[in-house]
Amino acid sequence: MNMSDLMKYQGIIPAFYACYADDGSISPERTRALTQLMIDKGVKGLYVCGSSGECIYQGKEERKITLENVMAVASGKHAKGKLTVIAHVACNNTADSMELAAHAESLGVDAIAAIPPIYFRLPDHAIAQYWNDISSAAPNTDFVIYNIPQLAGVALTVPLFRKMMENERVIGVKNSSMPIQDIQMFKAAGGKDYVVFNGPDEQLVGGLAIGADGGIGGTYGVMPELYLTMERLVRAGRIGEAQEIQYMANDIIAAMCSCHGNMYAVEKKIIALRDGVDCGGVRKPLANLIPQDMDTVEKCRSMIDAAVDFCSRVR
Repeated sequence: MNMSDLMKYQGIIPAFYACYADDGSISPERTRALTQLMIDKGVKGLYVCGSSGECIYQGKEERKITLENVMAVASGKHAKGKLTVIAHVACNNTADSMELAAHAESLGVDAIAAIPPIYFRLPDHAIAQYWNDISSAAPNTDFVIYNIPQLAGVALTVPLFRKMMENERVIGVKNSSMPIQDIQMFKAAGGKDYVVFNGPDEQLVGGLAIGADGGIGGTYGVMPELYLTMERLVRAGRIGEAQEIQYMANDIIAAMCSCHGNMYAVEKKIIALRDGVDCGGVRKPLANLIPQDMDTVEKCRSMIDAAVDFCSRVR
């Protein structure tokens, strides 16, 4: 991968939240509004229809609607420069995944991504075939392997990664496993020609310090200012200051996870309160907020406001 191609994947890439209308259907209008908000916040790109996008609970046509409306804004004249868009296209069968891959390529995304098939424990050669089949449906588009063993039930190994490197469209890994050492191993296996994204938000500073090229995270969208500042400080060698902001983010994440409602429901409500963009709730079986959650939501909002104010004073 040449330097210009690598640079479009370096930076802070929020995992995009599913945006629902009041009746629970995908909302094109709210999807476009959230996309514009992320552009205005100055993020490097968006990771669309992944875990934070509740993809596992959506049909393929719904996922197409989301991506179409993200791309309508991301490629528009108000995008303030090129926004990197990575579309997660994996379904739990090959045919639907290939259909979403072809659709994503037709819209001009920068890359597609896929988790391994879930439920059945497949051997490495079957997982590689699944990913290569998906990639074949988008032959002109970069491919990112999504490693999230704690949810997918299978972990990307270095030998499997090396096998996937035989596919010239494979550019790297979104690594959401908890050991930071995994980033080091994938970077060592791929070298400078492959990108590795830090996945766990709670360890962005550690992931960048050990060699991650950028970060993709599910809490980036609700407080992008924190992660943008962390990345800037790490790149400048100011690890101690970045660590201080990481601790703030981790405290906020812990608080957001303490509600009855799912964390994504909490984040969407905070975005509505802080930024005026209504993303709706979450889709069942994820739990929506209940009235008793609102004190914690307000607490989290205040914590984010204070952390953002702190970041604004870090030069």
